[in-house]
Amino acid sequence: MYCAGLNLEVLARFQDHQGFDGVMLGRRGMDYHFEFTQCRDDPVVASPTHDDLLVFYVPNREEWESACARLVANGFVRVASFNPYWDVLGQTFADPDGYRVVMQNAAWSY
Repeated sequence: MYCAGLNLEVLARFQDHQGFDGVMLGRRGMDYHFEFTQCRDDPVVASPTHDDLLVFYVPNREEWESACARLVANGFVRVASFNPYWDVLGQTFADPDGYRVVMQNAAWSY
């Protein structure tokens, strides 16, 4: 779901590493990845809040629209953002567990 929706690839997987299984998603050559892990002996119940966000800035309008459509096509559901700031230039999507991804149609600066 995350790979197809966000154009990521599986960079690595591991099983039963000190009781944990996991997968790392990202893009080769980048200095970040997303790691999803699960403890075999003590599974964690999903507990997202409305303001736990994974935010992507996509300034090109066509690329942004394509990314939003790809998320929906891969099982994410569009939801109103808890913080109205994200609805001005972006769209917020929830995965089946309720974790949220924001696609912001703007360039990021800090």
